[in-house]
Amino acid sequence: MTHSIDALSITQALVRCPSVTPADAGALGVLEELLNAHGFATHRVTFSEPGTADIDNLYARIGGEAPHITFAGHTDVVPAGDESAWTHGAFSGEVKDGMLYGRGAVDMKGGIACSVAAVLQYLKDHGGKPKGSISFLITGDEEDISVNGTVKLLQWVAARGEKFDHCVLGEPSNVEVLGDCIKIGRRGSQSGTLYVEGVQGHVAYPHRASNPVPDISRLIVALSDEPLDQGSAQFQASNLEFTSVDVGNTASNVIPGQARAKFNIRYNDLHTQQSLRDLVDARLTKACGNRIKARIAWEPSNSNVFVTKPGPFTDLAVAAIEEVTGRKPELSTSGGTSDARFISSYCPVIEFGLVGQTMHQVDERTPVADLDKLTRVYRGLLDRYFAS
Repeated sequence: MTHSIDALSITQALVRCPSVTPADAGALGVLEELLNAHGFATHRVTFSEPGTADIDNLYARIGGEAPHITFAGHTDVVPAGDESAWTHGAFSGEVKDGMLYGRGAVDMKGGIACSVAAVLQYLKDHGGKPKGSISFLITGDEEDISVNGTVKLLQWVAARGEKFDHCVLGEPSNVEVLGDCIKIGRRGSQSGTLYVEGVQGHVAYPHRASNPVPDISRLIVALSDEPLDQGSAQFQASNLEFTSVDVGNTASNVIPGQARAKFNIRYNDLHTQQSLRDLVDARLTKACGNRIKARIAWEPSNSNVFVTKPGPFTDLAVAAIEEVTGRKPELSTSGGTSDARFISSYCPVIEFGLVGQTMHQVDERTPVADLDKLTRVYRGLLDRYFAS
């Protein structure tokens, strides 16, 4: 395994581990060996849950005092898909024309490699010890159901009596070019299924039946048309989107007895999970009146809304980014969910990594120059963090 501390070498070593969720394929071992060699206390922790795959995780720390900054990330990746469609091997880590190719290069082995390279360079320049503590929270199940990874690793660390002051999550936050965006929050996600009850019958005798199809159509419109809110200071408006409608009926001459529709809501900090459910349930009751029989089955969700308010920590991150890239990043709360939703319960967290344009695609790739720039951004952030 590599002991090189440059971001390119570390990224290549990680990409060459085909760690498709839930397989680790040696990825955590690459980091464990490297961090051990530079004075970190490392812990490999496996978590389990009935009905799910066991997940291996890595926690590494150097220093025992405050302030404590942690770099978080995941080494698991989505499947490569049709590997024959890749210009270069999906797990080759090959560099061609200044681009590093491979599944996870962007999401997010490259981000992890840059944070490790920056930390090791910082320690080398400061006698091998930080002026506080630096740690890494690395999981292997972010791309799946996220039950045996970061959420449990955070609990494990807390049970040891350790606390984090701030966190940087190396997800590919940038949209078009390195330095254009820091994620300071994410909307919550809540899914559910709308059930509308009818009475099955023959289409020739509709008076003997009750057709739920027109009723579910009316309810879909009613729940979709009225805005949930107008947005908040840090977030765009919440939105409810229906994603499927089904009656489970293969016959054209039978009125179905039930109709159902799946939906997902992305919600902002004007709502809690419970207040959102109460709001939608109340609107459904109003739309049903005294005639339509309908209900919502809400799915469990661990994707709560969070935001890290702008302040000294975001300011120093912006300064580090601007110094390297010449760009002042937008403080954004757009996009889907990430493990930051778990970390936010323990300390302020920001997301800043590579450019996400090719993540999850065939020929996922990142410019080698961006690996160097991101490493310098993280190094500048560390210099400012411990200087302050």
